[in-house]
Amino acid sequence: MFLKKYKLVFYLVVIAFVSYIIHKGVFFIFKIDDQNFFYSLETLYLIFLFFSALLIILTLKFKKDKFDTIGMFFMLGTFVQMFLYYGFLRPILSDKIHNVSVEKSNFFITFMLFLLFETVLTVRLLNEKR
Repeated sequence: MFLKKYKLVFYLVVIAFVSYIIHKGVFFIFKIDDQNFFYSLETLYLIFLFFSALLIILTLKFKKDKFDTIGMFFMLGTFVQMFLYYGFLRPILSDKIHNVSVEKSNFFITFMLFLLFETVLTVRLLNEKR
C-alpha cells in the first residue's frame, strides 16, 4: 500500500540516483575536481532531492482533495522552489576568488534535471485515472 501510494517518490529517488551516478561519471571522465566547490555534488543532489520529494509528496496529498488544480499547485511549488534555490545559489554567484563557471553550470544542470524529473512525474500523476 505504501509503495503504491508513493511510487512517484520512489521513481524520483531512483531517477536521481541514476543521474547522480552519470553526473559523477562525467566528472570522473573529464577530471573535474569538485573539492573547491561551495556545494559538493552529493550535497546538491540531496538538497534538490529533498525539495523535489517534498513537492511530489505535497502534490500527492493535494491530489486527494482537489485533483483539478494539481497543475496550478505544482507551478506554485516550483515557483517557491526557485526562490529557495536562489538562496543556495547566492554564495556561488558572489564568489570572486575561485573560477566558479563550472560550479554555476553544475548547479543549473542539476536544477534543470530535477525540474524535468518533477515535471515528468507530475504529468504521470495527471494522466492517472481517478
